Amino acid sequence: MKILEKENKKGERVKILNSSEYNYIFNYTDGNFMRWGKTFNDDPSYSKYGPEILDIEISTICSKKCSFCYKTNTEKGEYMNFETFQELFNMFPKSLTQIAFGLGSIIGNPELYKIMQYCRDNNVVPNITINGEEMNDYHYDMLVKLCGAVAVSCYDDNTCFNAVSELTNRGLKQVNIHKLLAQQTIDECFDLIDKSKTDKRLNKLNAIVFLWLKPKGQRNVFTQVQSFKKYKELVDYAFENSARIGFDSCSAPMFLKAIADRPDYSAIEMLVEPCESTLFSYYINTQGVSYPCSFTEATDDYKGIKLLEQKDFLNDVWYHPETVKFRDKVINNVDCNNCRYCQAFNLEFKEV
Repeated sequence: MKILEKENKKGERVKILNSSEYNYIFNYTDGNFMRWGKTFNDDPSYSKYGPEILDIEISTICSKKCSFCYKTNTEKGEYMNFETFQELFNMFPKSLTQIAFGLGSIIGNPELYKIMQYCRDNNVVPNITINGEEMNDYHYDMLVKLCGAVAVSCYDDNTCFNAVSELTNRGLKQVNIHKLLAQQTIDECFDLIDKSKTDKRLNKLNAIVFLWLKPKGQRNVFTQVQSFKKYKELVDYAFENSARIGFDSCSAPMFLKAIADRPDYSAIEMLVEPCESTLFSYYINTQGVSYPCSFTEATDDYKGIKLLEQKDFLNDVWYHPETVKFRDKVINNVDCNNCRYCQAFNLEFKEV
């Protein structure tokens, strides 16, 4: 396995991993990522050399107390300090290209930008999801300077749309809106598509990303979308209105089912990434304990691995029996579209 970093013909810096069965090219400038196996037509089942992307929760401090929060976060949470992050980072394999940071309040980790700068200094692109609150010029400037992409969770339009505008007007290209897709919010999802076409604050928005509700959280009062018909209407509506949309990997099987009758199905399918937990991605909480994804934390099916007690990430974590057990389940369980589906929860529709 060889890893190279160089400039492409456009003068953009790229990271290239080459091996006999697993290869990728990652563009540091625009985030474009291409993966292939033995040939360009071969899709490897997982990365043998470690995760491409890590999802790291660096703070559980949040004052919003949303009734649908699967983390059940409060203002009395905790955060990962820089020293702990640095120790963890130095364990990560060279296959890593990006880190997606999770936190509630933007001020929930006082060392957030020091952590992000450390990523940049070590050729890993930091990304983050924010709720749009407690923002000011300093936070916007730092996010645009350090992040490859920022997602703004949409809880109310003004807070979300203003944050999107502040980021895009500063020149950040990859700014998305994250919208929870649940039975209680699906009508709001239709409205958001309309607003993305008419609200000037969203003129430079990259995409709306719909996140499938997972049945987790002590105070989560929301329920999954019940009707496939209603969900398909949403997907069709987005295409009819030429809206730039995306869906999380959790909902890949449902999305493919919804577009099955489209003449361009094959072209769209190539852009869909189903569950990638333990295959190409991995999750680490504020205490440095790892799980396949954030939704498998504190579940009966998977025991977390304390990273700082391990000597070698690749051998002791990526190939830990718990990780391999989950990975094998993901690889070997696919639906009728040959699409990997969630191993932690039943996310299928109740009504067809």
